[in-house]
Amino acid sequence: MVTPIFDLRPGRVRSARASGAESECLRYRLDVVGGSAVDVVQSTGGWLYDRVMAGWEVTVLLPHGGDPRSLRILGVGVSDLRSLDGTDAASHGLAVSAEAFTADARVRDRVRKSLDSRLTEVALWGRPLHGWPLGPGRALTRAQHILSAAARTFKGHALGADGIDCDSVDPTETLWCDPRSPVDSQLVRLD
Repeated sequence: MVTPIFDLRPGRVRSARASGAESECLRYRLDVVGGSAVDVVQSTGGWLYDRVMAGWEVTVLLPHGGDPRSLRILGVGVSDLRSLDGTDAASHGLAVSAEAFTADARVRDRVRKSLDSRLTEVALWGRPLHGWPLGPGRALTRAQHILSAAARTFKGHALGADGIDCDSVDPTETLWCDPRSPVDSQLVRLD
């Protein structure tokens, strides 16, 4: 979602298409932390594509390089996981794979801080070895994203770029999320 910017001073007109940080700060932002591009595309590729098409700024943070081509097909930005230290913990959405969650203390801390802030929707995918150790009193609920027809097509192309042959793409993707979600990301609660 992009909110228009108007400069009301006489003789000055500016729109949301203006370059610079002013237009970027008004977009919903989703940070995604995955173990690999393949994992991100397989588990959340359709959801990410639909978020980008809805105007969200989506950035996938991955450990040590890898081929970002499949993620770029989905329209998302790609960055190194080391940049997690420099990102603002107040994004509108945070999605994290079980692999990244269990492998990196910085990721676990970011998830816990985001859950505590209650301003960030947190979504997780995969199966960690010992559940999601989020702390006492934390509950997660299963949620599903129903992929648009375009998301299914682009996810299929992204999977192909990763060398994964698929005849069809499932119409839904399942994640785990905080039941007190502050942002409507079109995740449908199942529990």
